[in-house]
Amino acid sequence: MKTGEFPVGATVTIGELEANPHPLLARLRQHEPVSWIPAFDGWMVTRRDECVDVMRDPETFTVDDPRFSTAQVIGPSMLSLDGIEHQRHRGPFVDPFQAGEVRARFAEWTRHRADDLVAELAPRGMGELRSSVAAPLSVQVMSHILNLREVGAGELLGWYETIVAAVDAVTGGGEVPGSGRAAFENLRTAVTHNLTSSPLLTGVQAGGALSADEIVSNVAVLLFGGIVTSESTTATVFLNVLQDRDALRQIEADRSLVSNAVEEAMRLEPAAAVVDRYATRPVVLAGTSIERGDLVRVSLTAANRDPAVFPEPDRFDVHRHNAQQHVTFARGPHACLGLHLARMEARAALESVLDQLGGLELDADLSEDVEGLIFRAPPAVHARWDRRA
Repeated sequence: MKTGEFPVGATVTIGELEANPHPLLARLRQHEPVSWIPAFDGWMVTRRDECVDVMRDPETFTVDDPRFSTAQVIGPSMLSLDGIEHQRHRGPFVDPFQAGEVRARFAEWTRHRADDLVAELAPRGMGELRSSVAAPLSVQVMSHILNLREVGAGELLGWYETIVAAVDAVTGGGEVPGSGRAAFENLRTAVTHNLTSSPLLTGVQAGGALSADEIVSNVAVLLFGGIVTSESTTATVFLNVLQDRDALRQIEADRSLVSNAVEEAMRLEPAAAVVDRYATRPVVLAGTSIERGDLVRVSLTAANRDPAVFPEPDRFDVHRHNAQQHVTFARGPHACLGLHLARMEARAALESVLDQLGGLELDADLSEDVEGLIFRAPPAVHARWDRRA
């Protein structure tokens, strides 16, 4: 019966959501803003107002459900709990990730790392910016914050990519692969070893609110979010800025546009396309009746292109006055803890590239557009610039 009531939702395929979901999401937002999607046996919410309502109401739309994909891979954490338990898990990590703390403790260090990575590229005259700048910068920053320097950057990135793939597999209806469990166990060993040497982890442990296993699960969330959000955001910023030559020249001439360019790129393509919730009771949302226990998938991607909020929503506009109204970092109690860190990294990377790579332009023949079912980013951002001696 649900399929008949929601004809647009009935046409949705996982492949379309993974490749270029924007035309489909626009149809859903216009005709079925809360639609039943047989492809994943749940509801999808696509209009910004309803998306925000769901995220801000954890009593009605909870993450605390056995089906929650990330919890199946890394165990209970701030990401998969609500209410008092959520506060207990999240609380010890809040202060170190406040905007002022991030700026004071990590901004200068991050800019130096970005400068070093770009300096290695500069003499070549060409390169791929996601793998050479965005990915290693995100890994280095999280390794620095968590004091995991004994773990090689390549090894840490490998664990992260395997955990991401495991969550993606579960979200798509599969089982947790053995590789995902193994990667998490490797991370557990490394984090446990550093509980007494990382200032952040030592402070969390000293608070006494969390057990060692709970700290590990939450560190996995931080690592997972810190790398995937920052890497994807930075790569997406690179792609959007380089695709729009007029915007690139404007930003080169006026660096005050960097922050808004970052916000606008995050609006167009959030690193996490969706967040999942589960209805705790029967509820009516935008005139649609949702049953207790139903999966309610909030499309951050669709919300960020709602024309009621963002005129010409498919256009990259570095002057967009309300770009920061995007919901890329979610809203409500589960708003991304590392939002200030992700913004800081993307700004540092873009500024460093603009400072060191003159005559910068996208190599469109080699670059790839944004893709991904849950975690979205361009697989590659190839660029050319003036070769430096």
